Amino acid sequence: MESQARGGTRWKRFAVVMVPSVAATAAIGVAVAQGALAASFSVSGQQFKVKVKELDGRGFVQYGTLDTQHGGKKIPVAVSAFKSAKIESLCQSVVVPVPLFGDVTLRLEAGGDGRKVVAKNLFIDLDQLKADAVFGNINIGVAAGDTSKGPTNDSNKKDPGSFGQEADTALLTDVEQTAWATNAGTFKLPGLSMKIYKGSGKGKECF
Repeated sequence: MESQARGGTRWKRFAVVMVPSVAATAAIGVAVAQGALAASFSVSGQQFKVKVKELDGRGFVQYGTLDTQHGGKKIPVAVSAFKSAKIESLCQSVVVPVPLFGDVTLRLEAGGDGRKVVAKNLFIDLDQLKADAVFGNINIGVAAGDTSKGPTNDSNKKDPGSFGQEADTALLTDVEQTAWATNAGTFKLPGLSMKIYKGSGKGKECF
């Protein structure tokens, strides 16, 4: 079974949201339910933006959990995980406020000119996502502890009874997302380019 979707979902509060499967697919969404810490490190106070032309993933799982900032603040996130992923035209940017200087944007790009970024055991802790998506053999509403299609990672534990979804394949195009953390077993970045800009906004951030 394949499911197509376009849309975005923003997780603004810590809650369990039960929605019809059609709506869940359209939003590429999961409920944010109580879980253990997602990232294996304290996340910074800055979110980063990620823009991708195409992400071709195998072994997909998604569920809600919490990240922890330095200082102990809890942040609700949706974890999107892939056993493997090939990524075309990756852009990642983060804006860092610098005292007495103003905002500085760090922008990283890779995977252009026909060469794709390759990731294994990829975990993305995000709170906003917009994309076109095609899922292969998708299960929506499966208990997070019973998912079996995606990767496993002790630092990305979830509440076993919470809402989750999984699929054999996930093809996402025209992706724009904001995230708090990324973990990967391996992350190959052909054609890596990094630039630093004074200020922020259009032309400096990825979107």
